[in-house]
Amino acid sequence: MEIFPLILSTILLRPYVFIFLGLHLLAGGLQLGLKRITVFTLLAYLIAFTSEYSSTRNGIPYGPYIYTGETHGKELYVSNVPFMDSLSYSFLAYFSYSLALLLVSPVSRKGWRFELIAPPWHSRGVLLLSAALIVLQDVVVDPVALRGSQWFLGQIFYYPDGGIYFGVPLSNFFGWFVVGLAIIYCFQRLDQKMRWAMPWAENALMGPACYFINMLFILSVTFYIGEYLLGLVSLVIFGPLFYLTLRKVSRQ
Repeated sequence: MEIFPLILSTILLRPYVFIFLGLHLLAGGLQLGLKRITVFTLLAYLIAFTSEYSSTRNGIPYGPYIYTGETHGKELYVSNVPFMDSLSYSFLAYFSYSLALLLVSPVSRKGWRFELIAPPWHSRGVLLLSAALIVLQDVVVDPVALRGSQWFLGQIFYYPDGGIYFGVPLSNFFGWFVVGLAIIYCFQRLDQKMRWAMPWAENALMGPACYFINMLFILSVTFYIGEYLLGLVSLVIFGPLFYLTLRKVSRQ
């Protein structure tokens, strides 16, 4: 199959991925600037693809898992890894980074405009918090993706040894933390080295809002497929985080 029809087929098969990618580029372009969000996206994809290519062969860093290849010919693959899967790390990582910046930075509010005051773009605290927020997203996303045969994702992967968290092994979440650290760390270091102009810090809410919109989408799928216990556990995890974020914004 030629590459351009395959790209179109991928977009038509996974429109939700490209909707979130579009939101990621819009929010990141406004908050970080076009050059910085482009670098962030490419870094995240390359690191994510490397991690998935490795783990599907030697179990590092997520533990062993297998892509079924069920959608070969219907969507774009790079080697054995669906292109859209590695691509999704870009917006999951940026949404987490943006939320981490909001949570740790003083915020100034002017009507509906929220400005981060001296955000610590390159701090270790933001690095660790971003990685933790990435893992929290995967705690919700991965068990639902594992049940892809029950919704429009399709059964694209599985864990041959299963796992204790709704079929997902704990090694997977450790891997996500390591990969999340790698993405944010590499971006922070490159961002410092390049000394790009700091962006307009007014656009502080779109990235965090997308973080919770993505979680709402996954939670909706969770309840739609009848995984009520998983949905309730996910709500328990994200309820406090949403409350803390809401308090941070409403107190301004």
